[in-house]
Amino acid sequence: MALRFSARNQLQAKVKSVKLGSVMAEVVVELADGQEIVSAITRASAESLNLKVGDSVVAIIKSTEVMIGVNE
Repeated sequence: MALRFSARNQLQAKVKSVKLGSVMAEVVVELADGQEIVSAITRASAESLNLKVGDSVVAIIKSTEVMIGVNE
């Protein structure tokens, strides 16, 4: 089954690490250029997806705002 998403920011990545907590999981994925994205998802979702280091995934980013900061 193929899924399509309305979110335009879909980035191909590989799972670099999965740290399971009691309720949440921290999933670090690495993009092709070496940049990393950290995602906090429920432990149940991480287990349901059976995420493992090296898995190919799609990081889907949907946000209503993006904050920008500068050094003063």
